[in-house]
Amino acid sequence: HKALTILPHSAPALGFAWLPWQERKPEENVLRPQTLTTLFSSRDSGKYHCPVLYTVFTNNSHIVANKVTGNVFSYEAVEQLNFKPKNFKDLLTDEAFTRQDIITLQDPTNLDKFNVSDFFHVKNNMKVPDPDEEKAKLDPAYYLKSTNLETQETLAELYKDFKGDALLASTMKEPEKKKTDKLNAAHYSTGRVAASFTSTAMAPQTTHEADAISDDEVRYQYVKKKGYVRLHTNKGDLNLELYCDKVPKAGENFIKLCKKGYYDGTLFHRSIRNFMIQGGDPTGTGTGGESFWGKSFKDEFRPNLSHTGRGVLSMANSGPNTNKSQFFITFRSCTYLDRKHTVFGRVVGGFETLTAMENVESDPKTDRPKSEIKLLSATVFVDPYEEADAQVSACTSTRLSNMYALRLI
Repeated sequence: HKALTILPHSAPALGFAWLPWQERKPEENVLRPQTLTTLFSSRDSGKYHCPVLYTVFTNNSHIVANKVTGNVFSYEAVEQLNFKPKNFKDLLTDEAFTRQDIITLQDPTNLDKFNVSDFFHVKNNMKVPDPDEEKAKLDPAYYLKSTNLETQETLAELYKDFKGDALLASTMKEPEKKKTDKLNAAHYSTGRVAASFTSTAMAPQTTHEADAISDDEVRYQYVKKKGYVRLHTNKGDLNLELYCDKVPKAGENFIKLCKKGYYDGTLFHRSIRNFMIQGGDPTGTGTGGESFWGKSFKDEFRPNLSHTGRGVLSMANSGPNTNKSQFFITFRSCTYLDRKHTVFGRVVGGFETLTAMENVESDPKTDRPKSEIKLLSATVFVDPYEEADAQVSACTSTRLSNMYALRLI
């Protein structure tokens, strides 16, 4: 975020919030607009990322900038390719720079930087006048912070006389209702009848309407089979059975990512003997990866699915409901992970491959395998979601045909 406005940034450059503040008190702010540095950050995929390691910048990324060129990199890239080999040339333009030219833009480990109360402009109550707020002050109602009941009723009467509810009603649009049918009709109502009975702010409703369930819930009702996938690694093949009928969201995410080749060429970046091996991160750092839908999805805990035995396939996460693309396979039982990680499959073939992966030594400090364990590609043998989509399409076509036939009658 911007340090001045304390709002998320909209462009990777200095000055949008600072210039008005500089113009207000130039005698106090010795910084000049000419000294500002424009930052250049790669955004080919729609998200800002390091132009060298292609690591997507998140709220937890350590980001730095080169003051000489204005180029933005992840700290990991600068540390590995500039500081350690003592190569003080810009990674993109090859321009020379010094260590002092590296500016930290974001460091999640520096907690003092997030203490807003210590910011200079906050402690000194320095604000840039907001034109919208100044305009709002022209309305006397702006200064009515709290009023008694009698005053509120009087103002309400004046409001009706001078503005009218009819004028407001003509400009307001009722939110579009999602049409329900045999497929997406829920067993519960929208709750509008009860809400209108207990709230005077809602128009009276006397008819119960079935609520509409989401499209995914409709599809998942037709998922009755398990999925089967084979992972081809440099240590051999692993055959997986996916519990798509029990945890459909996690199963679909894994199958769709396998089909699009998302996991091809990725490394198993973490391996702990007698515990588990973790992969699914294209960056190989343990902090990257996205779900098939581009955002995190919720956990799917089932009482009959547990981290019991060798070869359990489960989702890795950074907290509740933060599932993305990373997964892990257990080397032995770890039931203490139940209801913390979503179990969505198991190894049904290739246990000798799993043993070979476990036997690879790891760095005791980082748990990273000392020699590469790579997921070369994935083959999907059974995709129950294709069958479910076909059934939903068939049901929808039948329903439309019946409606058309009734119209003809």
